[in-house]
Amino acid sequence: MGVGKGSLAADKVVEEIRRKGGRAVANYDSVDAGEKVVKTALDAFGRIDVVIKNAGILRDRSFGRISDEDWDIIQRVHLRGSSLVTRAAWDHMKKQKFGRIIMTSSASGIYGNFGQANYCAAKLDLLGLSNCLAVEGEKSNIHCNTIAPTAGSRLTQNILPDDLLEALKPDYVAPLVLWLCHESCEENGGLFEVGAGWIGKLRWERTLGAIVRQRTQPLTPEAVKANWTKICDFDNATKPQRIQDSIGGIIEALNKIDSDGGVSANHTSNVTSTATSGFAGAIGHKLPPFSSSYTELDTIMYALGVGASIKEPKDLKFIYEGSSDFSCLPTFGVILAQKSIMGGGLAEIPGLSVNLAKVLHGEQYLELYKPLPRAGKLKCEAIVADVLDKGSGLIMFMDVYSYSGEELICYNQFSIFVVGAGGFGGKRTSDKAKVAVAIPNRPPDAVLTDTTSLNQAALYRLSGDWNPLHIDPDFANLAGFDKPILHGLCTFGFSARHVLQQFADNDVSRFKAIKVRFAKPVYPGQTLQTEMWKEGNRIHFQTKRFSKKQED
Repeated sequence: MGVGKGSLAADKVVEEIRRKGGRAVANYDSVDAGEKVVKTALDAFGRIDVVIKNAGILRDRSFGRISDEDWDIIQRVHLRGSSLVTRAAWDHMKKQKFGRIIMTSSASGIYGNFGQANYCAAKLDLLGLSNCLAVEGEKSNIHCNTIAPTAGSRLTQNILPDDLLEALKPDYVAPLVLWLCHESCEENGGLFEVGAGWIGKLRWERTLGAIVRQRTQPLTPEAVKANWTKICDFDNATKPQRIQDSIGGIIEALNKIDSDGGVSANHTSNVTSTATSGFAGAIGHKLPPFSSSYTELDTIMYALGVGASIKEPKDLKFIYEGSSDFSCLPTFGVILAQKSIMGGGLAEIPGLSVNLAKVLHGEQYLELYKPLPRAGKLKCEAIVADVLDKGSGLIMFMDVYSYSGEELICYNQFSIFVVGAGGFGGKRTSDKAKVAVAIPNRPPDAVLTDTTSLNQAALYRLSGDWNPLHIDPDFANLAGFDKPILHGLCTFGFSARHVLQQFADNDVSRFKAIKVRFAKPVYPGQTLQTEMWKEGNRIHFQTKRFSKKQED
């Protein structure tokens, strides 16, 4: 479309690919004919796995001199063309549960550039399209990313000098694109600048901002002016990654206005010694002791919730009370301790104002001093071990000690992240934290896979985690998920069970401790793959969800 249309460039690429032993076919249709472009690929190869949208033209004029024609043709080629080709491939990718899409934006679209208003608008539009496709396609294993390349092409061959064109060869962009299109690449919704052998990822950054109105008074321009420095202060800025992060900040501000009716400044720019000491005062706070009673039925229910099954004969000891060596899975120790988190005790901690809707479970440590009894009653004591200020939120370490009589049976450390509660001037590191150890830099010694049931979350929640995020589709949608997600501690149980099976022959007496960090959500029905490394008596592991294509 536009100047430069022809078949020669496509034919040269096809010829080069074939010369090097590959298969290729040319298509000469405009990107306006997205269905025809995709049909060519389907006719030649039977399926379409990747769409790289790179078509582009220039019609540079200063904004006041851009004609309607020059504006419209840029939008047609860059934005409309991208959407039409992608839409033609979309249903095919959804049916096969795999797809990789690359949108080509530009530094001009990201930062603006004189004389390119039409081009800049279209290129940033592509980023918005890409972000939306990344969200909509994730459940079908369709990933969409955006590149903003600086490279020599037909578009710039008459603009850049020859030596610079050579230094900015497309050869230095292609490897990034190839990686983003690979089936093992989990990147989704990313934006990358690339050129001359350099690659960098971009992300949004947002100030903590300031609440500039009172509940009982109107908002005025004077209030905005008075808080302008705070509004624009990027110290301890947050880095929102999804629309829920944006909306959450507004809802949090509304809650604060409604609760105290006052004007709240930027958290970091108005820190007082009272606020800081209040958070420090929470450290060492002991929650009221509580008891956790359980029966053999509870331990069996938990084992089934984390994937133990009659399909694996060695699992029988965890799901049949009549087994000669019936045992309680070690990670059941977390269930005994979690009442300190689930029971609302966080809201009672002095000096901390915790909005339970903003609480995320970041990390978990569990240590056993002897195997858990097959049934029993444990007394649990919880204490706030430390509080850290991470700017965008606070991290609280909650230590929970579980006793049988006077004997300490197990110890848990819950790492709790409270979104939006940071910026109070506190410390950023702690010697109380149980630190996860990095996995070895070599292939794993063992790999086990398990496909979770579509009912996995419904089953696991019977062990006591009643959060509707894991069962209620409407609640999950409000939280930004397409459907209810699996409990992080459920995946935790799957992982520990895999390690115990692989390296301890399911002997619970050989379990000492486990530390995990929760990274990405898992949906019930997805397959979990646990990669394990043995070094002495320590087993390193990481558990990933992986795609149907990888399973095949």
